[in-house]
Amino acid sequence: MAKFNKQDEAFIPEPETNNEQTDETNQQNCDTNMSVEEPSSDNLSDNPVEALTNELAALKDTHLRLIADFDNYRKRTLKEKTELIKSGGESVFVNILPVIDDFERALKHIDESSDTESLKEGVNLIFEKFISFLNKNGVKAIESNNVDFDTDLFEAVAIVPMPDMKGKVMDTIEKGYLLNDKVIRHAKVVVGE
Repeated sequence: MAKFNKQDEAFIPEPETNNEQTDETNQQNCDTNMSVEEPSSDNLSDNPVEALTNELAALKDTHLRLIADFDNYRKRTLKEKTELIKSGGESVFVNILPVIDDFERALKHIDESSDTESLKEGVNLIFEKFISFLNKNGVKAIESNNVDFDTDLFEAVAIVPMPDMKGKVMDTIEKGYLLNDKVIRHAKVVVGE
């Protein structure tokens, strides 16, 4: 049988002996171990419980503060994103205002002018200014004349039997556009078959 020494808090194996002797020895060991001074109930005050209660309260407080900090962070980033979305297009609109002003001037002079060539030239200048503005902001027209049909760029609205133009774009009905190499509008085209 083995013996547990409470003072050393170690498990000490004992050699095997006669069962009667072992029982007597175990009884003596129990009596000896019982005589070891155990802490009285007076020594066991609420200190361990109070310490654990205080630690639990501190952990709860830390946990609640972390939750509050994270909630504040989430609200702040959501507000910043909303403001970015609202004002993100501001620079685009500010830069397009001169083109709108040019259109207004052209429309004003249409009724007054009898020279159609100068009106045409003015509208072409405004158009070029607008295309330049689009290019500066990453918008490009998709090249579609006499190129192979690609479903990522084009939308076929008609198919015309043309053996020598099989699989090629024959005509563009509506231009397509890319924004920073991402299709924002597919080109509507006629495809040869």
